[in-house]
Amino acid sequence: SVSKSLTAIVAGILIDKGTLDPEQTVVSIIPELKNSVYSDATVRHVLDMRVGLDFDEDYLATSGPMVEYRKSTNWNPLAPGDRPSDLRSFLSSLKDRASPDGGSFHYASTNTDLLGWILERSAGARFVDLLSNLLWQPMGAQASAYITVDRLGAPRCAGGVCTAVLDLARVGQLIVQGGRRNDNAIIPAAWIKDMFDNGDPKAWSDGDLISYLGDRPMHYRNQWYVLRDRAIAFGLGVYGQNVFVDRANEIVVAKVSSQAPPLDKRLIDLTIEFVEAVSDHITSR
Repeated sequence: SVSKSLTAIVAGILIDKGTLDPEQTVVSIIPELKNSVYSDATVRHVLDMRVGLDFDEDYLATSGPMVEYRKSTNWNPLAPGDRPSDLRSFLSSLKDRASPDGGSFHYASTNTDLLGWILERSAGARFVDLLSNLLWQPMGAQASAYITVDRLGAPRCAGGVCTAVLDLARVGQLIVQGGRRNDNAIIPAAWIKDMFDNGDPKAWSDGDLISYLGDRPMHYRNQWYVLRDRAIAFGLGVYGQNVFVDRANEIVVAKVSSQAPPLDKRLIDLTIEFVEAVSDHITSR
C-alpha cells in the first residue's frame, strides 16, 4: 500500500499543473459513478480516506466483498462459475454507506484505485505513463517500476506498484529535498507542506487504524501517514512495506519485507520505534 503514497504524489503534481482540482466532485470527473457510494465525494475525500463507504478491508477474508474486490483486480483467481469481473465495474457497484463523507478516517483501498481512475480521466493518459513521466524518470530512478492491472488494463494503484527499494528511498529523498532534484522541481513544495501540515488529527483518532498505530499524535493527508510530534511522514503497506521521511533531519528509511501477517501491531511499533531511534541517534551526534 505504499503504492497509495506514490499515486497521491502524481495527484499532487497534476493539481499543481491545474489539471485536477481536489475540491472537484468525483462524479464531475467520472459520471459513471453517479449511482455509487462515491456520488457526493470529492477528490479531497478520496485523497484523505474520508469517504463514508461501508467496506471492510479484511485481508484474511475467504468470501464476501473483499474477495470479490481482489478478483476484480485480477489478484485472486476466479472460482469455477464466476463471471469475469473488472476493477472499475466493481467500484461502480459499491453502494453501501457507513457515514457521511468528510468524517472520520476510514481506510479503503478502493479509494486509491478510484484515485488512479480520476488521474487517468483528468490527464487523458494512462497512470503508468503519468507515474513514469512525472515522477520516475525525472527523479532518476535506477530501475523500471511495474504495476499490476486487471483483465481490462486498469491499474491497481492501491497496492500494485513494484519497485526497487533504492528507488523507493529516492522518492523519500526527493521529499527531503523539497520535491526538487538539482534545479528541477518534481513534487510541488506546496503539496509536501500540505501533507505535513494540514491533516485532521481528530479524523485520524476517530478512524479505524488507530488499533494498529496506537495513540501516537498523527494525521493522514494525501495518502501519507504523518507523526505530528516528529514531522515524519510515511507510507505503510501490508506485509511490512514502508518508506519513512524525516524531512527536518534529512533522514529516509525504506523497508521491504515478507512478514507473515498482513498487519502486525508489534512489528509496526518496532519499525516506527526503530526509525525514531535512528533519527535520535543521528541528530544527537
